[in-house]
Amino acid sequence: MWRDGLSEQQVSLLLKHLDLVVEKNKVVNLTRIEDLESAKLLHIEDSLSALPELNECPDGLYGDLGSGAGFPGIPLAVATNRKTTLIDARKKKMDAVREIVEALGLSHQIETYAGRAELLARSKSGAYSALTARALSKLSVLMELASPLLKQGGRLICYKSHVEDTEFEHALSIQKAVGMKLVSDRKFKLGEDYDRRILVFEKVGKPTIKLPRLEGQAQKNPL
Repeated sequence: MWRDGLSEQQVSLLLKHLDLVVEKNKVVNLTRIEDLESAKLLHIEDSLSALPELNECPDGLYGDLGSGAGFPGIPLAVATNRKTTLIDARKKKMDAVREIVEALGLSHQIETYAGRAELLARSKSGAYSALTARALSKLSVLMELASPLLKQGGRLICYKSHVEDTEFEHALSIQKAVGMKLVSDRKFKLGEDYDRRILVFEKVGKPTIKLPRLEGQAQKNPL
């Protein structure tokens, strides 16, 4: 149960976040999930499912790539009290999420960044101890985007529902190129119906290629 280990104040914040997302969703497309009970499972509980992996990361700044409505970033920030950056290239969404963060009274802890991860890496190279990415892109793309943002020993936590063998094998094949290594791979059920897999890559060395590449190249011309 997602409430386990959380204080009443933390539970209250997570439920308020969800209410604010549902309300804001009426004017800005933040989520396709409108049923509150489903949202608790597919947003809050799903977000917190990687809490064990985040707790194993080094202390320091945490960032959520492709944060969208603030999942998993806001629940994990609330649960861990880490300084957090919510990162998403879609400015309209990030403007809405910034208002939500302000309404939650968490602006002192959580900041938003509306822009590409490649651009952020030029100003915050090696600044992050942990990054998450939930259902965002292929593993190899996530590894490339994360590597220049992570400090040595920092970790990328990837949330997946299903990973094709070809995607997984390709990710393993580029580990040296991006200076990262798979350190954890966990499969489980979310509720009764949803398969989940959390893969964790650690920054273990310098990439053998120059990163970050130009914006969009990770997706348009994958390694």
